[in-house]
Amino acid sequence: MGMVAREKPIVEIDGPSGAGKSTISRMVAGALSFLYLDTGAMYRCVGLLALRDRVDPTDAAAVDGLLGGLSITFQHDGSGGQRVVCNGEDVTGAIRDHPVSQAASKFSSLPDVRTRLVAMQRELGRAGGVVMEGRDIGTNVFPDAEVKIFLTATAEARARRRVEQLRQIGQEADFATILADQLERDGRDSTREVNPLTQAPDAVCVDTTDLTIEQVVRRIVDLAQ
Repeated sequence: MGMVAREKPIVEIDGPSGAGKSTISRMVAGALSFLYLDTGAMYRCVGLLALRDRVDPTDAAAVDGLLGGLSITFQHDGSGGQRVVCNGEDVTGAIRDHPVSQAASKFSSLPDVRTRLVAMQRELGRAGGVVMEGRDIGTNVFPDAEVKIFLTATAEARARRRVEQLRQIGQEADFATILADQLERDGRDSTREVNPLTQAPDAVCVDTTDLTIEQVVRRIVDLAQ
């Protein structure tokens, strides 16, 4: 893969679940006027379609059928946020449901799903001017990204934030349960065979445990400029 001269850089932000990637990526994209590409949302789209069509992850033909006509686009909603459009349908809200998260996690470990979505991510981000977040962007999707960030925080801090998030939307959450879930996901993400969660050797590691969101955003925007 040769180096492409891009007018605007690709900013990629990897890191474990709950490190604040989505919030921070969205704010960095806003500050730079870049497009924010939420790769997790793409896996959630697959999870949503799989749930609707009752696709079994072990049924290779059904999974192929699901991926065959798959189209996912991101559109600015005019007020700083963005809409996720899957196969022509706005699924921005639908993909946030808990069952969809669980399905996305199952399907994202399938090599065929990852291969297909990684190709889509490369297509979407190739020209630059994007902030892309995920687990394996810097190591696998865009190893030549100009700005690579590995965002992390202690498991406790990440679980605490998740509990806060859930409480804000009116869901009761138990810290111990969330923490256990967090550690299990970390294990699954770091040990899967295809594109595990690892820090790219040339990525800048930013530990968000004791930083405010604004401090983290400022630091990444400075690096990008």
